[in-house]
Amino acid sequence: MINASLVGAIEEARASDRIDRVLGMRRGVEGLLAGETVDLTDIPEPVLEDLARTPGAALGSCRHKVSEDEVATLLARLVDLKVEYVCYIGGNDSADTANRISRIAAEGGSGVKAIAIPKTIDNDLPETDHCPGYASVARYVAIAAAESTLDTRSLPTNYPVKIIEVMGRDAGWLAAAAGLARQDEADGPQLIYVPELPFDRFAFVDSVREIHARLGYVVVVVAETIRDAHCQSVAQDVASVDMFGHPIVRGAGDTLVRMVEDELRLPARVDKPGSLQRSSWATQSAVDLREAREAGREAVRLALAGQTGRMVTIERISNAPYSSRMSSVAIDRIANQQRLLPREFLDAAGTGITEAFREYALPLLGPDPFPDYVS
Repeated sequence: MINASLVGAIEEARASDRIDRVLGMRRGVEGLLAGETVDLTDIPEPVLEDLARTPGAALGSCRHKVSEDEVATLLARLVDLKVEYVCYIGGNDSADTANRISRIAAEGGSGVKAIAIPKTIDNDLPETDHCPGYASVARYVAIAAAESTLDTRSLPTNYPVKIIEVMGRDAGWLAAAAGLARQDEADGPQLIYVPELPFDRFAFVDSVREIHARLGYVVVVVAETIRDAHCQSVAQDVASVDMFGHPIVRGAGDTLVRMVEDELRLPARVDKPGSLQRSSWATQSAVDLREAREAGREAVRLALAGQTGRMVTIERISNAPYSSRMSSVAIDRIANQQRLLPREFLDAAGTGITEAFREYALPLLGPDPFPDYVS
């Protein structure tokens, strides 16, 4: 959805007689620091339409934490380029970058306005009902879990236990979405594990044993960053951290496979959608596309109105029919903050979703989000 927001911002900027040029930063702030910008002013409308639905980040992305010196350099580059408005698309860390640019610009009196546009599949930004990007990936994960269950049911003697490992830094919004297509006990996933609740290996093994005895197969969805009661990562490979200090973990699903095979002597395998889940054209939500594009437009409107240090937010108006509107809050209420999955969105055992979560998430996936599967 990052490209949809980019397109919305370009469209709104070109519609204003106060803006005569639209520049893009290649690889975010890394490109601006390196003097690598691209003129987006005259991109043809048909190209913009295609770009809005194109996965990935057309300008490139980055994971760079800017130093105080670099923030000053960024501001100097913006002034040299005669840039008056900065719209920065991303999640928690990008909001922090936009906030720092806004603060230093205000302190220095440069007049540069900085607005953050939310985009994160983790759906963990506070102060907004949801984040652009989440709904499309949620739809992908829900369909993947449903179809993987059908495949597992068809040959349970091969791999009767299937572990699906999904993304999610510290929040379980994406893992929870895996249960949205489930209609009855036979549908998967039968178990969902999120980072917000401590993972109990003994309870996990007991649950798999009981469900397998009853159904003959088990499908489990696990967030890659689940931790035990001592806050230790379940994943065996925690090799490093990124520039913002976030652990890079690998192998939570593999750990669960070994538990099943060692404790229950059942064949098990792990599937990892990885980056596929956030780059699928086929499962894009029409609601997500529309809101992401409008978020880009709203950012430009805010900047033109003289606002700075704000992040665009989405306010839900109704579920039936679904409708929403754009708003904004001060970035310092979002930067480096996280909104975790509420406990009421999980059932009593903590391994399934509730009707409250369905009511929250399903409208975001658009009309008829799932195929009609037949047994």
